[in-house]
Amino acid sequence: MKTDYKQRIADRLLARKLAGKGAVLIEGPKWCGKTTTARQQAASMLDLGDSGVLKQSLQMMEISPKTLLQGNTPRLIDEWQTIPPLWDSIRGEVDMRSDFSQFILTGSSVLPMADETIHSGTGRFATIKMRPMSLFESGDSSGKVSLQELFNGNSIEPIECNTNLRQIAYLVCRGGWPMATFLKGNLALDQALDYVDSVVERDIQRVDGVRRSPERARLLLRSYARNISQQVSYSTIKADMQANDSQTLDEDTVADYIKAFKKLFVIEDLAAWNPNLRSKSAIRTSDTRHFVDPSIGTAALGLGPDDLVNDLESFGLFFEDMAVRDLRVFAEALDGRLYHYRDSSGLECDTVLHRRNGTYALIEVKLGGEKLINDSVAALKELSETIDTTRMPKPSFMMVLTAVGQYAYQRPDGIFVVPISCIRD
Repeated sequence: MKTDYKQRIADRLLARKLAGKGAVLIEGPKWCGKTTTARQQAASMLDLGDSGVLKQSLQMMEISPKTLLQGNTPRLIDEWQTIPPLWDSIRGEVDMRSDFSQFILTGSSVLPMADETIHSGTGRFATIKMRPMSLFESGDSSGKVSLQELFNGNSIEPIECNTNLRQIAYLVCRGGWPMATFLKGNLALDQALDYVDSVVERDIQRVDGVRRSPERARLLLRSYARNISQQVSYSTIKADMQANDSQTLDEDTVADYIKAFKKLFVIEDLAAWNPNLRSKSAIRTSDTRHFVDPSIGTAALGLGPDDLVNDLESFGLFFEDMAVRDLRVFAEALDGRLYHYRDSSGLECDTVLHRRNGTYALIEVKLGGEKLINDSVAALKELSETIDTTRMPKPSFMMVLTAVGQYAYQRPDGIFVVPISCIRD
């Protein structure tokens, strides 16, 4: 591998998926490192992100589609969705070859409409969701606390984890964009600003062929950022946008823009967890609003590290957005998914990491400070006590994930308190 390549959790996932499938699709936002990661394991490449190669490939698709698939395997087809019929050609080739590790596909927008492809690819394709780098992948977390080890029932001795609030604010605004992790200061912060400009000026126009207003797209991102890490309705987002949009605006339009951003993997809301409880409280099913990376929100609002430090309430919400990004990256490696919990009694949990084998962890996310930690511990205990353990297991562990703190440690009651700069999958 290249000496300037930072190891990704997706490296392990890709190797495992290739070993058991004929083709693997890597999808996620642009600039998150999909192609670079795929190239570490690919033996040949068709770069459809290159306009010249794309033009020639479109012509070849009409004459001899199989020619595009010839090359040493695994063969990487970058930005495959620019030629949707390739999906069926690859599916057919995988069937004919009847072998594993044949193709890697990357894409920065969702699969095309069903009528553009014939077969779903079930059984032939595996999918990996990539996101911008977690702090562990970018080298900003020591990784001394492993979620896997906690799921295994291991405890931890106090571990020093010194990171100050200003550093965390900088990491929120910088984001996990691989290129930004090689840069310093304002040059690193510029990457998120450029990403937002690119998405609203160009990508949202091309994702599905629908003409949309860049100005309205920018307003949507700003409104989402103002409501980040909260369970707000589309009507609330519409009202927020209307304060800055003189044109007529309805909820269908808001929904259309949000759908387009989801297709581009810019927005990634957090779904509600639905456990078996003894309590009769109704579980709230609204999603929590999140970006795929917190820097999208800070860039959309023009916020820098100093702005976050001077507004701790907003800082806490953007920090939660970053924690969700990291926990989602780790959940992929742990064969799990991330959720949130909230019920009609007001009981809530910021994140629940639920694995396919049925084990799960309850994780509250806070900036830090004794009062916030104690409040979070009380909420975790209350939620855990309402779970019907005759119908599902008790939590493997409970944790308060903080922005700052001198140590990662386990309290006498068994709950972990861990700064984000110490954690890994």
